[in-house]
Amino acid sequence: MSYMLLIIEPAGQRATRTEAEGREAYAAMQRFGQAIAAKGQLRAVESLASLAHAVRVTHASGQPQVLDGPFAEAKEMIGGFFLLQNVTREEALAWAHACPAAQWCTVEVRALAPCFDDSVDT
Repeated sequence: MSYMLLIIEPAGQRATRTEAEGREAYAAMQRFGQAIAAKGQLRAVESLASLAHAVRVTHASGQPQVLDGPFAEAKEMIGGFFLLQNVTREEALAWAHACPAAQWCTVEVRALAPCFDDSVDT
C-alpha cells in the first residue's frame, strides 16, 4: 500500500530560523528521504515553498477567484511530503516517528485511496 507523510508546520516558522538552522533542517530531511529510498520505499519527496508564494483558486458562486498568499488566517501550512510505496501502516507510522520534522512540527500519515472509499484499514 502507499502512504503519504505530510509535513505540517506552523505558518511562519521558517522565518524564525537562521539560514544555517534552515539548511541543517533541510539536510536532515534529505538524509531521512535517502534512508527511505535505500529501503526501496520512496516514490516521491518534495519540499514546498512558504505560503508567501502560494495561490488559492476557488469557484465561489460560479465565479473563479484567485487569492495570492500569504494567507492571514493560515495557522499551519504543508511544508512538504514523502510518498511511500509498498509499506504497511505500521511501517508508515515508524517512518513518521523517525522523521526529523516531528521534532518541530506535525507529521500526518495518510493512506492513498479514492476519495469515495473510506474502507482503508486504520
